[in-house]
Amino acid sequence: MFIKDWKKDVFTIPNILSMFRLVLIPVYVIIYLNAEDLTDYFLAAAILAVSCLTDMIDGKIARHFNMISTLGKILDPIADKATQFTLTLCLSIKYPVLRFVLVLFVIKELFQGIAGLVNLKRGKMLPGALIAGKVCTTVLFISLILLVLLPDLSEGWINAIAILDTCFLTWSFISYILAYFGKNIKVRDMEE
Repeated sequence: MFIKDWKKDVFTIPNILSMFRLVLIPVYVIIYLNAEDLTDYFLAAAILAVSCLTDMIDGKIARHFNMISTLGKILDPIADKATQFTLTLCLSIKYPVLRFVLVLFVIKELFQGIAGLVNLKRGKMLPGALIAGKVCTTVLFISLILLVLLPDLSEGWINAIAILDTCFLTWSFISYILAYFGKNIKVRDMEE
């Protein structure tokens, strides 16, 4: 009986969509790093668009059909962050100005991971993603997908995108620092 229930919680549509997004990552990497013409870049961008689309609908499905699971709460952000990291890493190979964005992204995510684990050990957690984090994720995906889709952008546009991404990452990072350690801490006791 336990195994049957376990499979029911793991193999939900939202969890399968999150796993699918993880599978898309190496496909994107191979296509993008070996791209030779606009068709290849378009295909890489299309893979990212599919990943974003599945990210948008998995949460809606989970809430609408009561398929929210502990695994889903872990798997969804892992798929998000792994996709963002991979996308930023691949683009920073082609556009060195994005290396700072990559470093800031990694520092922010390490902070969130460590702060989250420390609070989890204390029986506390953030009740959900912050608005700043959601906006930052959206801006990152849109701007970085544009760089994939438009590989011949001028250096000025690439620099503008790097600055924009840096600003949103910084805003999100500061928001999470304040949520964990600020005057109005947002960390709450975990529900039983």
